[in-house]
Amino acid sequence: MQQPGQQPHTVSVIGLGYIGLPTAAVLAKNGVNVIGVDVNANAVATINAGAIHIVEPGLADVVKRAVHDGLLRAVTSPEPADAYVITVPTPFTADYDADLSYIKAAAQALAPHLSVGNLIILESTSPVGTTEQLADWLAEARPDLSFPKTHGDEADIQLAYCPERVLPGQVMHELVQNDRVIGGLSAKANAQATALYNTFLKGDCLLTNARTAEMAKLTENSFRDVNIAFANELSLICDHLSINVWELIRLANHHPRVNILQPGPGVGGHCIAVDPWFIVASAPEQARMIRTAREVNDFKPDWVYQQVQCTIQAAAQQTGKAVDAVNVTCLGLAFKANIDDLRESPALAIAQRIAAAHSGTTMVVEPNLPATAQPVANATLTALDEALSEADVVVLLVDHTPFKAITRAQLEGKLWVDTRGLIDG
Repeated sequence: MQQPGQQPHTVSVIGLGYIGLPTAAVLAKNGVNVIGVDVNANAVATINAGAIHIVEPGLADVVKRAVHDGLLRAVTSPEPADAYVITVPTPFTADYDADLSYIKAAAQALAPHLSVGNLIILESTSPVGTTEQLADWLAEARPDLSFPKTHGDEADIQLAYCPERVLPGQVMHELVQNDRVIGGLSAKANAQATALYNTFLKGDCLLTNARTAEMAKLTENSFRDVNIAFANELSLICDHLSINVWELIRLANHHPRVNILQPGPGVGGHCIAVDPWFIVASAPEQARMIRTAREVNDFKPDWVYQQVQCTIQAAAQQTGKAVDAVNVTCLGLAFKANIDDLRESPALAIAQRIAAAHSGTTMVVEPNLPATAQPVANATLTALDEALSEADVVVLLVDHTPFKAITRAQLEGKLWVDTRGLIDG
């Protein structure tokens, strides 16, 4: 039985994706016995072989060492542990409501293994009230155990919400250095969760209740989304007025109290592109600016696509080719630079739409995916030099490091759409 302030001996991490696997690895690196759980049998086998199935700098060596030392192993179904950390996806439905089915499935899978003294931490980005819903699902599955809603600090099982606050590409550093917001369903849950994170955390543990912690995560990403929407809307206005948006922002940011973000092809990733809708769904009449920001950012890929269609037509006229003979190269598919994560990626959506509509050749360049990947139907994953050489139209969608070295000489005679300011900026 885990006591308040006592570090757990065994932690089970449910969901071994972009957050779960780094969390499991960091815990194991600090001497905790970790059982990782994922329904993806290939991911489980890869991890047990001491390798990784995702791209994240610094992760591979930590996983390899943890598996070699016997502190990390992966399985496809939960086993008994002192604490459980749930890091499963929470996508949204077609109506922008949260899909909590993965959390419910995790609850149902681990419920048979619960015992008195267990701690459960939900890290998945969730609407306000989800941690309480998780407790209700567990209580329904295990009526023989008590939970904080009815027993508070005296409950058999304690629950807390602790959102991840890391940046893809810097996860291994930020997991350790960033402060953590911990929202327990009881004071005891807060103490136990703090003890768990203090096994590796150098930042502070900021204690609150579960509902506030849930809202804190949504607020952080909605703040980012609103600021990105301002930059994206500026890019639309500047195009209409024939102004270089990159120069405009650079000049405006010389004001001592102005810090405008950079526009892009939209907003992607599992957090910023999703979380604001959870707030809108919970308070639709009040969340007017947050809704508008989402609409601006969701519109941007459509606008980019229309820019590409116009550029293809212009390239056909410039080269004397038929439209279906124009070669299009799309640079980047991930939702941000230097990672392989395609979740909610506007770049991927744009490339897919171009390839589906263009009867000519579409090439895509994504240096963070294996050469055998086929992420875009009707398009060929191509090496950068070849894709640039063959292109009539270049669509720059992601500012991956290799793309920053592209020269104007490589683009001579070509037309382009630059959504990241690497060429036009």
